[in-house]
Amino acid sequence: MKLSDQLLSVAREAECELAPRFAEVDAIAYQNTRKVLESFAAHRVSEAHFASTTGYGYDDKGRDTLDGIYADVFGAQAALVRPHIVNGTQALTVGLFGLLRTGDTLLSVTGKPYDTLEEVIGIAGQPGNGSLADFGIGYRQIEMIDGAQIDYPALGEALQDPSVKVVFVQRSKGYLNRKTLSVRQIGKIAEFVHARSRAYVVVDNCYGEFTETLEPTAVGADLIIGSLIKNPGGGMAQSGGYLAGTEQAVTLCSYRLTSVGTGGEVGASLGQNRDLYRGFFYAPHTVAQALKTAQFSAYLFEKLGYTVAPRYDEPRYDIIQMVQCGTAEGLCAFCRGIQYGSPVDAFVTPEPWAMPGYQDRVIMASGTFIQGASIELSADGPLRPPYTAYLQGGLTYESGKYGVLCAAQEMMK
Repeated sequence: MKLSDQLLSVAREAECELAPRFAEVDAIAYQNTRKVLESFAAHRVSEAHFASTTGYGYDDKGRDTLDGIYADVFGAQAALVRPHIVNGTQALTVGLFGLLRTGDTLLSVTGKPYDTLEEVIGIAGQPGNGSLADFGIGYRQIEMIDGAQIDYPALGEALQDPSVKVVFVQRSKGYLNRKTLSVRQIGKIAEFVHARSRAYVVVDNCYGEFTETLEPTAVGADLIIGSLIKNPGGGMAQSGGYLAGTEQAVTLCSYRLTSVGTGGEVGASLGQNRDLYRGFFYAPHTVAQALKTAQFSAYLFEKLGYTVAPRYDEPRYDIIQMVQCGTAEGLCAFCRGIQYGSPVDAFVTPEPWAMPGYQDRVIMASGTFIQGASIELSADGPLRPPYTAYLQGGLTYESGKYGVLCAAQEMMK
């Protein structure tokens, strides 16, 4: 794609302005890489850990050691890292069904969860499909104040209900126009809940891993959950998800993932261990590339007159960049440009469609090596006002920059 001189001029300006921000991102990446390397060394990682197992997967040394490394780096007591988990939504489903029982209540303190969880919870879809609601599990939600702060008075009142078993925190914004929560904010939620209740604090950690030097489990969360084709897979994991947290919470989740009694002791690695280890090693650096791509896009599109969130000079606690495109065609043009600037399927023109689990038609650009991997440069958004594009990922800053420029060029046609 031929890029205009105007765009290239703004790009040069952006990189000069963003140099201090990029340095901050690199400093975080170094600290997180050091933690990963120290954990690898402590667990004596060797070629033997990459060996494959089949069948039941008993005594899979690589699998069990990787669980321990995730727990160490994330400040948790235990972890489950499995290539068999098909996406973040399944990992979250394992966590919620693992901890909740009939008569319990799930309480979301960050408003409505991500669209794909609505049918899992039972606030969308057909009764009888196997949602939490079908098993007699209640659901309540508390809206954030001005899309930025937790409503602690409302949370305190809700915790007086002894049926509240899980307090759910969605770290990232999803398709909502709100702030992403920092680890410090999540730690405050955990402290508040644990002082008043025996409820588990469960965090949807998708898109947030390695954007700070600590994860929510290090500051009191009982369970964090995420996808391996997002941040922690480092662009190398071909599938999978993880759950990390307290020994009790992870054990209960392992019984839901496999069966009661066998839990995390089974599950053959099927030749995936090497990529999972290598991806976790790459992850802090790869996340840094995605953060730089997001900062660059924020600067560029704000200069072009679009509303963006967060702004280029604001703190970032996930890899997602919002750009309000204003019209359905603007959103589609944005996604077309991202697709045209991708390494895979650059010749494809994305179109909106009714994706399973979503309530609106969604357009997605994802020219990725791993299907649906949002640590690779991708963009999507529901076709509803204000027609916001959600940009994430970028295995390298250079490729991310080019994709963003292609999106801008397509929107200027």
